[in-house]
Amino acid sequence: MLTQTTTRVLEPGDLGAALAVLESEPVVNAFVTSRVQVAGLDPWRLGGEMWGWYTDGRLRSLCYSGANLVPICATPEAVRAFADRARRAGRRCSSIVGPAEPTAQLWRLLEPSWGPARDVRPRQPLMVTDRLPDDIRPDPYVRRIRKDEMDLIMPACVAMFTEEVGVSPMAGDGGLLYQARVAELVGAGRSFARIEDGRVIFKAEIGAATSRACQIQGVWVDPEYRGRGLSETGMAAVLRYAIADVAPLVSLYVNDYNTPARAAYRRVGFQETGAFMSVLF
Repeated sequence: MLTQTTTRVLEPGDLGAALAVLESEPVVNAFVTSRVQVAGLDPWRLGGEMWGWYTDGRLRSLCYSGANLVPICATPEAVRAFADRARRAGRRCSSIVGPAEPTAQLWRLLEPSWGPARDVRPRQPLMVTDRLPDDIRPDPYVRRIRKDEMDLIMPACVAMFTEEVGVSPMAGDGGLLYQARVAELVGAGRSFARIEDGRVIFKAEIGAATSRACQIQGVWVDPEYRGRGLSETGMAAVLRYAIADVAPLVSLYVNDYNTPARAAYRRVGFQETGAFMSVLF
C-alpha cells in the first residue's frame, strides 16, 4: 500500500492540528508555539507561513517560514518536501534554526541554491531545568525592566546582539523591528537586568513563553564585569522569575564553543538535553 503525502500552507482552520504537533515537544518547539498561540496561523499576524507535511491525511511535521526558517518535528521525508518548497520560493529568511539533525539536513539540501551562509553553528546545546539551584543565591539586584527604561536597556541589547550574531540589529531598517521586539518583552515583563549607576551590567530576557515551557535568551554581562560570577547569580534570579511566573520548564541554547557560558549554566542547574543548529545569512 502506497503512503500518500502532501505539503501545503496551513490555514487558520488548521490551528488545532498544528498546536497538537507543536505541543508534542513543548521545550524544543517553545519559540514557534508561543508565536502560534498568540497569532494563530494567519500569515500576516504570524509574520510568516506555516507549512504542513501530511502522511495519509494526518499532519505530522511543520516548518515555520518567516524571518527564520524553522523545521518542527520534521522527519527526513518532510525536510525534503520543505526544502523543495523553500527552494522554489527563494530565500526570504535571515536564518535557518531548529533541532540540529533536521536543520542540518535542510541546510544540505538548500546550500547549493542558498549558500554560502555568513555563519553556520552546527551544534548549540539545548539546556533545560525545572528548579532553582541549591548553592547559588539569586542576585537580589536583578529586576524587571520598566517601560520607561527602554533608553537604558537598548544599548545593552544592541551590544549583546552584535556580539552574538556578528552584525548590528540597527542595520537595514534602522533597528525598528529590533526595538519593537525589545519593547514587546519589556511590556510583557520578561526583560530583566541589574543596573548600577544608570549602567546595565547584566541582562537577560524570557523570549518564548508558553504555559508549559519558556526560553531564556539575550544573556549578557558588561565586558568590564565579566569573570565575577554575575552571569550565574543573574541567571539564578531570572530563573526564579521564570519558574514562579511563566512556566515550569525553562530552557536556553548556547554555542558549543562558548565554554564559560555552558559551565555557568550547568552551575545554575541547566542540563543539556539536545542540540539546535543555526545557519545565519
